[in-house]
Amino acid sequence: MGDYKLSASLEGHSDDVRSVAFPHPDFVLSASRDATVRLWKLLSNTPPQYDDSISSHGTAFINALTYLQPTSEYPEGLIISGGKDTIIEVRQPAKKPEENADALLLGHSHNVCTLDVDPEGHYIVSGGWDGQARIWSVGKWVCESVLEGHEGSVWAVLAYTKDIIITACADMFIRVFGPSGKLVRTIRGNTDVVRALCRVPNYHPSGAQFASASNDGIIRLWTLEGRQVGELLGHDSFIYSLASLPSGELVSSGEDRTIRIWRSNQCVQTITHPAISVWGVAACGENGDIVSGASDRIVRVFSRDKERQAEPEVIQIFEDSVKSSSIPQQAVGDVNKEKLPGPEFLQKKSGTKEGQVVMIREEDGSVTAHQWSQGMQQWVNVGTVVDAVGSSGKKKEYLGKDYDYVFDVDIEDGKPPLKLPYNLSQNPYEAATKFIQENELPISYLDQVANFITTNIQGATIGQSSQSQPPGPDPWGTEHRYRPGDQPSSRPAPRPKVLPQKTYLSIKTANLKTIQKKIEELNQQLILDGSKDVSLNPSELFTLQALTEHLEQAPAAAAKASPALSNGLELVIKLVTTWPPPQRLPGLDLLRLMTVATPTTAEYRDSTGDSIVGILERSGVFEDKERTNNVMLAVRAFANLFETKEGRSLAEQDFDKIRTLIKSASSSPNNRTNRNLTIAITTLYINYAVVLTSAPTTSSTDSALTLLDDLTSIISTATDSEASYRALVAAGTLLTLDDGGEEVRMAAKEVFDLSGALRKVEAGVKEPRIKGVVGEIKALMD
Repeated sequence: MGDYKLSASLEGHSDDVRSVAFPHPDFVLSASRDATVRLWKLLSNTPPQYDDSISSHGTAFINALTYLQPTSEYPEGLIISGGKDTIIEVRQPAKKPEENADALLLGHSHNVCTLDVDPEGHYIVSGGWDGQARIWSVGKWVCESVLEGHEGSVWAVLAYTKDIIITACADMFIRVFGPSGKLVRTIRGNTDVVRALCRVPNYHPSGAQFASASNDGIIRLWTLEGRQVGELLGHDSFIYSLASLPSGELVSSGEDRTIRIWRSNQCVQTITHPAISVWGVAACGENGDIVSGASDRIVRVFSRDKERQAEPEVIQIFEDSVKSSSIPQQAVGDVNKEKLPGPEFLQKKSGTKEGQVVMIREEDGSVTAHQWSQGMQQWVNVGTVVDAVGSSGKKKEYLGKDYDYVFDVDIEDGKPPLKLPYNLSQNPYEAATKFIQENELPISYLDQVANFITTNIQGATIGQSSQSQPPGPDPWGTEHRYRPGDQPSSRPAPRPKVLPQKTYLSIKTANLKTIQKKIEELNQQLILDGSKDVSLNPSELFTLQALTEHLEQAPAAAAKASPALSNGLELVIKLVTTWPPPQRLPGLDLLRLMTVATPTTAEYRDSTGDSIVGILERSGVFEDKERTNNVMLAVRAFANLFETKEGRSLAEQDFDKIRTLIKSASSSPNNRTNRNLTIAITTLYINYAVVLTSAPTTSSTDSALTLLDDLTSIISTATDSEASYRALVAAGTLLTLDDGGEEVRMAAKEVFDLSGALRKVEAGVKEPRIKGVVGEIKALMD
């Protein structure tokens, strides 16, 4: 049996590929943090060539993927995906992304991170960060039962048979359930978070029935009775994914950049990737080929069959990319260059096992890593070891180890901050998960900790705005929990005051390449559907490209007047006013970015004299009760106006019109409960509160009272902590108004019952930052 070699590298995703599936030799599925699911169809075998199409386009990371094999009702099968937005989408492969899904399964309250379908196709199993696994009936599309008892994220589920469901959890336990949700057995024996599960073929020599993998780098083999019958050792870090091959072998992938093939209890092949994380691996049950998804955004197919392997020069390019990749020193441990062998070692010594790694000191003083290939009987260069240090250029020591960063994490008043060590070689979500588990913190902190790491290792500041800010901790967004760089003291510093908010907030994170590609795809579809009258011509597509390239520049450069901005604005307005509503989302996303990038957007007037506010009103976006994301992006565009002087002037001038539009949109039940829309609205209201209190006019008191009425309602009903926090900051800032402030504070107590709203939010949200800002508001009202 030969070694696996590259069959194809499939490029198209713009962010990490988190999950893959290989349901049939003719196609591959992938899900990514770029919020898309892609379908890759095989066009030819020799050489292997694939054509890709977007099956689904969501609003947040898609982390989980599975496939229901064809049935009489669904002859093409069903693609099932889930992710950060907590929604499980069920969709036929032939459907376009803008078409309605066959089903949307709602029930999880946090990120959906794992999915599986039972072998007979009767039900879907899901698992999430909310500590729940759920069983969904195929066809009825309802949750039949909830598998409870987990004390952490459910990282993996396995529908072993129609009567047996297995779950793997961050609490280090494996659980076996019946389809009714009854717990049959709890399996102990893991020493770390259990991340992956797979079925083991009946003829495996160990007699195992399923396998698990965990953060300790060990694959364990189990019987359904919970007896461990084997261990597979070889991975050097977290293992993220497992699959079984029709040959009876297993395949795994992990944070050590590899996928590994296991025969019996031995690793027989290691395939290193030019990436930090190999998030997912899957096998084709018919031909034994495998597919991987990695942090370098590439989907790769590997085959043992020479007929399905790539051309030699393509394989060489892949091997050279591995050889030229950089390996952070933290990934290989302490290395004493002076004691390392030279290149001659590779000719004199053979490896002792597949995947063994040795460090070699090259003649130029660099250190390279070489991995032993049992099949090739030679050492393979898998990269160069490089130093990686934080922005200070110096390592920080914590518990006897050196780290690029050691952050202080302030969780609770009166207690010293916790230490969060981080190396650039780590994945932020894995570092955040480990930190939360070691300190027994709520899993709800995961996103905030991971985002904090990501922001700070980029050299940015949480809550950074275009306005200058005073030195010291910035309370916006995640303060009261994180104070990077502070040294612990015997006496914790008092929590900084939040109110009044003095800087404007904007929402400007975006992937411009994804937006551009989506517009191009939708444009092509409009042409095919016969809507050439509103489609973009080649000149307009060139304008689109120039605009996205201009916006990708640094903020100062992007703000400079240019034809790319003026021509691009006309193009964007065409997208948001003339394209069919289902296709307007990427155009609205571009408009959101243009309001923050240049004052030209606020100064624009069309042939009727309407500003961007009037144009959006006329477009009907706020009357569309079916497309909440369109409304949300329009509100974000309004919020971003405050980044420029001209935008603030327009927002103040059209205060009544903007507020009326938002009230109208919020009357829809779907919109009223949408977290992202509520956060956009409260961000806009914060910016209004800042402008009203920092530059008051004769109408400031009336505007403040109007906003306070809306904000009190949001505070009373919001269930999301971020939305609650932003509403509280906006309301509290309005209470600091100088001229007319006493009237506003009196109305807060006697007309709007803000005190009652505060009691509700205190009872529902226990975060320290919520507690802090509620205390400040109460003090202002006393």
